[in-house]
Amino acid sequence: MSDPVTALSNAVAEGPVRVAETGPHGMITLRGDLADAAVAKALTSASGLDTPAPRRLTSDGVRTLAWMSPDEALLLLPRGDLAAVQAALTEALGGVHALVADMSDARATFRLSGEDAHLREVLARLAPVDMDRFEIGEVRRTRLAQVAAAIWMPEAGVAELVCFRSVAQYVFDLLRTAAASPRVVRV
Repeated sequence: MSDPVTALSNAVAEGPVRVAETGPHGMITLRGDLADAAVAKALTSASGLDTPAPRRLTSDGVRTLAWMSPDEALLLLPRGDLAAVQAALTEALGGVHALVADMSDARATFRLSGEDAHLREVLARLAPVDMDRFEIGEVRRTRLAQVAAAIWMPEAGVAELVCFRSVAQYVFDLLRTAAASPRVVRV
């Protein structure tokens, strides 16, 4: 079996806000009613993380579980843990209407870092999100210019972003260009 690679070979753009492709990660999508006690229990048991509240995430620093919609969660985890967690989740959900899918090779991930206000301005240039009110630990599925993406901020001055692998270069170029621009709003 070949070693996994990221879409852009871990491309990095240095600037006032640093843009870096990250990974390769393990990435599991669970489709099922997240309000169903059996689904939540299986997800918590297999991931080791609490099922997040709507538009939130939970993380232990190694694994991140993001609420994507009332019937979808996204688990990011080390690639080496992927097969065991996917099998455990599939087994735990055996009698429940749900889907567990390995999305590791279908998505690209990016990490933006820099001064918090500048980082928020960079994202506000590209997404229809009120970044002034965007909270740490909040997850937002949105558009980044012309493509779908999910964004969250695990801490001040850091944003994580997931998009389809097929648009990784486009997203990287958007982020790099927006991140290289000087701040417009000064407080």
